[in-house]
Amino acid sequence: MTNLPSLASLASQSPETQLRVLDTLFEPSPGLHQLTLPLLADRHSQWPSYPALIDAVGHRISALRSPAERQVLFGILGSHPRLGRAPTNPEHLSDLSKKEQAQLNTGAEEQAQKLLALNAEYEAKFPGLRFVTFVNGRSREVIMEEMRQRMDRADMELEIQETIQAMCDIAKDRARKLQSRI
Repeated sequence: MTNLPSLASLASQSPETQLRVLDTLFEPSPGLHQLTLPLLADRHSQWPSYPALIDAVGHRISALRSPAERQVLFGILGSHPRLGRAPTNPEHLSDLSKKEQAQLNTGAEEQAQKLLALNAEYEAKFPGLRFVTFVNGRSREVIMEEMRQRMDRADMELEIQETIQAMCDIAKDRARKLQSRI
């Protein structure tokens, strides 16, 4: 998607277009589709901006608490690709994710291997989660230090909230970039 439809027209767009908007702002996720498509289709809900809509999606995700909902939550949070690693399914990686991670996939092989090991350690520490952060041009070293700090903190609930916030920050950045093309 090269730009976003106006928010005023989003509720009247086809479900396919609404899903493309979700997939563009976040990452493709059946759980996210199921959870938020009713929000996008609600003609009575009007948001003053894409960031406000993204916050509403973030609140919906944050409200998933029951054991059954946790599986949906982990599916949504796991839709983001692992940092610094070529995806096992390249079609799943959005063009925006490819651009956002470009600098993490360059540099010394030793650092790339360390990032891979940190991803594995993180996923062992927080079963069901994948490390998500707003890269925003930061280096591998900075990202790896953040990963280490979050693992050392060892707080699953805070980690879930930080991951949701990171997903929303990424989505807001994408919305800003795509709206500036209009």
